[in-house]
Amino acid sequence: MQMTDDVNENICKADKLVREAAEKGANVILLPELFERPYFCQERRYDFYEYAKTVDEDPAVIHFCKTAKELHAVIPVSFYEKAGTVLYNSIAMINADGSLMGVYRKTHIPDDHFYQEKFYFTPGDTGFKVWDTEFGKIGTGICWDQWFPEAARCMALKGAEVLLYPTAIGSEPVLETDSMPHWRRCMQGHAGCNLMPLAAANRIGKEAVKPCPENNEQSSELIFYGSSFICDETGDIKESAGRDKEEVLVHSFDLDEISELRMSWGVFRDRRPGMYKTLSGQE
Repeated sequence: MQMTDDVNENICKADKLVREAAEKGANVILLPELFERPYFCQERRYDFYEYAKTVDEDPAVIHFCKTAKELHAVIPVSFYEKAGTVLYNSIAMINADGSLMGVYRKTHIPDDHFYQEKFYFTPGDTGFKVWDTEFGKIGTGICWDQWFPEAARCMALKGAEVLLYPTAIGSEPVLETDSMPHWRRCMQGHAGCNLMPLAAANRIGKEAVKPCPENNEQSSELIFYGSSFICDETGDIKESAGRDKEEVLVHSFDLDEISELRMSWGVFRDRRPGMYKTLSGQE
């Protein structure tokens, strides 16, 4: 999906894409990260803090609670959350009856050239969450979370059957590299190591920052590379989007069949948590 400067326009476009997915049979529908706006973290502006809303006030959350109920679909909604005096990059999980099941707050917050999220977001305090929705047990990370295998494993241990990652990633303004294949392979590894399907939804398009006093005359641009995908429990990509076109991807999985495979493969049986103390800093 490509975003404009108009929040209502973006929500309407997202709604259209969600309905297209539902018409194709989708029960769980994932939109990109922070789809209400262009990726505002490219620049630092104090007035952008005003974009943050509580989960009960955010326009996209309100809208898709109604849409989820109408379409009888599970819809995780990425939004900029205000919680008291703290601001988070969050997901509101909406069940197929339109009810809000809870919020996950992004755990890993990046800080890089034009991906300046630490200016806007406090690291999440919810821990990794798994929701028992009408259409399966779903674990969700947000963008930078997808680079950390520990996050995927934590969700798997909490009973996830599917992993979802809404994303905003594109060109690397300093590094002369195309991170897209690496980005995909990391998540394919999460799917294969935990034996569960995974989907990532990214944005597309060029987003440019115009100089102004509020951003200290910064001028920059990012080109988001799309490439959204769905892979199966072995990490094999089953559905793949292009880099520069809005698309809807749909794929079906038999979660009961995959559960049997996950148990029989022995990955969780043979874990040795006592040997992993380095991960928690205990040795």
